[in-house]
Amino acid sequence: MAVSVGDKVPSAQLTQMTADGPRPVATDEYFKDRTVAFFAVPGAFTPTCSAKHLPGFIEKSDDMKAKGVDEIACMSVNDTFVMDAWGKSADADGKVTMLADGNGDFTKALGLTLDASGFGMGQRSQRFSMIVRDGTVAELNVEAPGDFRVSSAEHMLGQL
Repeated sequence: MAVSVGDKVPSAQLTQMTADGPRPVATDEYFKDRTVAFFAVPGAFTPTCSAKHLPGFIEKSDDMKAKGVDEIACMSVNDTFVMDAWGKSADADGKVTMLADGNGDFTKALGLTLDASGFGMGQRSQRFSMIVRDGTVAELNVEAPGDFRVSSAEHMLGQL
């Protein structure tokens, strides 16, 4: 069953690249006592993700922070090295935190997996966004397969 508005974010471990190398990120701590605009994509460097999804959040980062968002985070079922390279190539530093769900554990716990094996990508995350306030899902926007509308930065700005 997929996570719903009002649910606590499940406990899992993500990974973030730092100057000292990969660092584990416990979701319990990450979402605690703050508001996070969180979005997930099926894959780093893929067309819609690179041309629209990540750039939209980078472009709207100041507007979101002005509306009370403490941090904006992008997650994909990719390794932390790929997420770091993608963030650097998109100039996301200081605007969007790039988080890796390398084994897809968080995605599975959310109930938002996508079988992309037909495209040679295996199990991935559905395209979605959510506003998390103090560890609780306040808004959840899951895209229909192939769509890119409700998980966009523009849509989320209207929810803040």
